[in-house]
Amino acid sequence: MRKGVNRMDIKEQVQEVLDKLRPFLLRDGGDCDLVDVEDGVVKLRLLGACGSCPSSTITLKAGIERALLEEVPGVVEVEQVF
Repeated sequence: MRKGVNRMDIKEQVQEVLDKLRPFLLRDGGDCDLVDVEDGVVKLRLLGACGSCPSSTITLKAGIERALLEEVPGVVEVEQVF
């Protein structure tokens, strides 16, 4: 984690990005819940249609993770938790 960036700042920034992405997830009947951020690893729970969708890994890695890596300094990876 970068010096001067505390855990709450990263969580707030992650939540802001997720709030921007949420309408796209909701449109397809899904959603996501921020579980935690530890050492730059964002832990998300996919909900609704996203939780059972065969393409959820693509949504998580190619969509959500890419946006978080670009927009939130200190994020290094996104993991799905169940």
